[in-house]
Amino acid sequence: MELCPLVKNILLLDSEGKRIAVKYYSDDWPTNAAKEAFEKAVFAKTQKTNARTDAEITMFDNYVVVYKFVQDLHFFVTGGENENEIILAAVLQGFYDAVGLLLRGTVDKKEALENLDLILLCLDEIVDGGIILETDANVITGKVASHSMDAGAPLTEQTITQALATAREHLTRSLLK
Repeated sequence: MELCPLVKNILLLDSEGKRIAVKYYSDDWPTNAAKEAFEKAVFAKTQKTNARTDAEITMFDNYVVVYKFVQDLHFFVTGGENENEIILAAVLQGFYDAVGLLLRGTVDKKEALENLDLILLCLDEIVDGGIILETDANVITGKVASHSMDAGAPLTEQTITQALATAREHLTRSLLK
């Protein structure tokens, strides 16, 4: 029996079910074709639902899938059949909120593709190897901003989050000396 909740995959698909950003943490889908088939099937099963305001939960092929749609983006988090839906929903909400913060409120396919690097970093900060690391969107975006920030950029060209991350790094360094 698993003691730690595990995420099988996190999917960000467009309104046609095509990949924008996906991350698999399980060998349940060993080939790219199997992954694409799962994405197509889960999209087909959920596309007629209205998951625009609140996240929806469904059982699909012995997996728990929590999902939410925004504009032309479809967010999915998948766990095993015995996984806690509330925990999976917290991961989904953290991912959704972090993407909203990173895209500065313009959550759509065009912005997502233009900022794909930030979204992929975001996935890395949320889950690692299936283990949930973080679900707080502010913490996630702070870490992503500190990874993606150009350290040589003058403070005037940094966002508030980036400036705070820089200040935090300098303070940490000075305390460690």
